[in-house]
Amino acid sequence: MTGQGGGLAGRGLDPFGLPGWWSGLRRGGRRPDPALAGALADARDTGDGEARSTELERIAAHADATGDDRTALAARFALIEAYLLHGERWRLVEPLRRCLATAQRRPELLAGDQAELLRRHRRYAVEALLGSPRVGLDQARAMLDDLAAGAADDPAVVAELRCRIADHLGDEPTARRCYERWAAEDPGPVGGCPDCAAARRAELLAGWGDHPAALAALGDVADGADGCTEQPERTLAAGMLSWLRVGQPERAAEAHVRAYRRHRRERTAFPLLAAHLRWCALAGHPARGLDVLAEQLPRLDRPHDDLSAMEFAAAGALVCALAVQAGLGDRTVHRPAYGVRPAADLDVATLGATLLGVATALAGSFDARNGTGHQSGRIASWLAERPTAAPVPLPADGDPDGVDDPAEEAPPPDDEPRPLSVAMITAALDRRGDRYEVDDRGAVTGRWGEALIQFRRGGERGEILQARSVANRRLPADRLTEAYAFCNAWNHDRLLPKAYVHEQDGELMLAGHVATDLAHGVAPAQLAVLLDAAVQTCVAYADAVAALP
Repeated sequence: MTGQGGGLAGRGLDPFGLPGWWSGLRRGGRRPDPALAGALADARDTGDGEARSTELERIAAHADATGDDRTALAARFALIEAYLLHGERWRLVEPLRRCLATAQRRPELLAGDQAELLRRHRRYAVEALLGSPRVGLDQARAMLDDLAAGAADDPAVVAELRCRIADHLGDEPTARRCYERWAAEDPGPVGGCPDCAAARRAELLAGWGDHPAALAALGDVADGADGCTEQPERTLAAGMLSWLRVGQPERAAEAHVRAYRRHRRERTAFPLLAAHLRWCALAGHPARGLDVLAEQLPRLDRPHDDLSAMEFAAAGALVCALAVQAGLGDRTVHRPAYGVRPAADLDVATLGATLLGVATALAGSFDARNGTGHQSGRIASWLAERPTAAPVPLPADGDPDGVDDPAEEAPPPDDEPRPLSVAMITAALDRRGDRYEVDDRGAVTGRWGEALIQFRRGGERGEILQARSVANRRLPADRLTEAYAFCNAWNHDRLLPKAYVHEQDGELMLAGHVATDLAHGVAPAQLAVLLDAAVQTCVAYADAVAALP
């Protein structure tokens, strides 16, 4: 069956603009306020930004006032998702606290794996302490104690967070004691990818100057880890400075070039760019460092968090200082306009001074919150670093700037897993001969028979394939009991899609949802099977709706 694009005007993709848990779609229980459910759908359909977050906060507050716990919970889940995906993680602490309170009072509102998701969100909230001085120490510690009480089966994540907090405050003895407990525990579900945890351990050890131990913590992961879509580049970035320090410059250079091919374009990789800049400076490549800095400088205006902005600015200031010493002070770097700041072409010395000001101001904010001088001292130590050997030769590279463009590399075979992308989804639909539209948010939508189906990526890293469908046929609002009975029967007899009812403008839309977690990547051949199954089951569901009397 062939999908058709078009027919998506009017209210936009309203049936699909719902939060990840489809709060406006109901599988029984007390009915939410239809007006709020519609507002929530509209808010989800708006573009990312402050206006969307403000509207979600308004909806949650209104739902609180009217006692609509279901909609309030769904709005805050959507708000947390927005903060995780688009920065400002420090802001997720308050909506998470409200979600936890609601879940404790009404646990029946949590569907599927939402209870486990809340545990992961607690971890992210504690990590927000490390990323922004706008989260209070007492607040983060209270959240960590709460996580420890609810994650007795995952002691590794608690030990890790206590270790990283102590290190952030400059309490190395406590951090090392917590590190030993962390390294001795088996990883649990809340701690995430074990390979990425090894990379975080290596970064801590390298920060303490123990580079051999840092490389030992990485083990063989860097030689081809395939258990996570961020690997092996995440590990390569964690190890490249340590390889340089222990006298393995060729391996360090290969790690930098290979990892930067990916990190140069990934928004979520911004926290790793400081390591790339430091490597360029300390490996004797200030010119390449300026190239990387010029390419990535616009991202400093919308950083992942305050900590990554501080580290990027400090590493950039180091590159500029060494570039001036190398006789490159007459180069200029373009800094685009942002807000009220006009665009400008800055010479290297001026740019270095600007970045130094950013780094020291942020370090001062952290230290004022922490009651220590550790972050300012750490930045000062970075700025005092200098190359210790002759320039490290870079591996052969086909890109004019010394970096391969991933688009020019030969595509991997169809049976090799890779991170889920919109391009993979559209390529699979193209092979099917389907017609579809792609909006500016990366949602892929088309019509198959009696179903309007949208494919999009969900999850923190876009690793979840979501297929959301709406049957063409609508039912009048007075048939709600019958619609519930139909969906309950479908969910009882079939696995896919999950069936829901959504009320809008006096009509009932019957919708379905299929989600597949692809955290470890997906091969194109496998993705084709998943898309075929989603289309077939969603069409069968829409046909059954059309056949209702």
